[in-house]
Amino acid sequence: MKKELIINKYLPIKLLLVATSVAIFSCSSDSVSSDDDTTEELAEDSADEEAVTELHAAYAAFNTDATTIYLDGSNVVIETTGLPDHESVYWGEGNDLYREETEVALTPSIMSSNNNAVTITVDATPDLTGDSVDTNFDTIGIAVSGASIFNDQEGAGTLDDAATSLDWTGAHIGPGVYHYHLEPVAFSDDDSNLVGILLDGVFLYGRKCDSTSDYPDDLDVSGGHTSTTQYTDGEEEYHYHIINEEYSVPTSYGYSYLAFVGPYQGY
Repeated sequence: MKKELIINKYLPIKLLLVATSVAIFSCSSDSVSSDDDTTEELAEDSADEEAVTELHAAYAAFNTDATTIYLDGSNVVIETTGLPDHESVYWGEGNDLYREETEVALTPSIMSSNNNAVTITVDATPDLTGDSVDTNFDTIGIAVSGASIFNDQEGAGTLDDAATSLDWTGAHIGPGVYHYHLEPVAFSDDDSNLVGILLDGVFLYGRKCDSTSDYPDDLDVSGGHTSTTQYTDGEEEYHYHIINEEYSVPTSYGYSYLAFVGPYQGY
């Protein structure tokens, strides 16, 4: 009721203001239209600036037999069979890529009879201005081999209890898809090679940096920093590295390095 009284108290003044506003609006209708046009032009210019017309050069390193990668507006879609092009005990006996690994405590599945297909969509230009986001249990990225990358979690807990099931390149099946938890030495072994792309659109490289041929000493909590890479043609770019700290639990092949713990920085 008090609010109604206040409104009524100033009603004559309000009517005068409304009348004045109508008069001003009538005299400046062309100006308003011009402002709308300007807003639309700015929006179009912004859209043009954000438009991505070609894939990042690093995508050329991905296994084309296992991945299909294409632009969809400002996003990159990565469709993968999840079947890598390297040897593993998880291919199963009889497969050309089967590798006998008697030290590995096998999970029940093998690749040749398991659906490993995964599709992810990432930003073509990662947003590095927002908050960092923790990784989740499941696929956190796609490796250049075409298989999934996972973090340091396994099931409802840590990776420790499942470490003995990891093959020679730090991967296993369980649950769902064949995936890497550790440095995938099949294609990145103490070097600066590209490992893959993570869900935030940031590329992951091996333990060394291409710009120095040595281990970087300026990594953030995610293992990321800004420097040139072998795919940026001299331009600096934010990217991740596998952090050069040994995983505390030995696998069947000894100590290794976690592929990525996080958090993501590109959301």
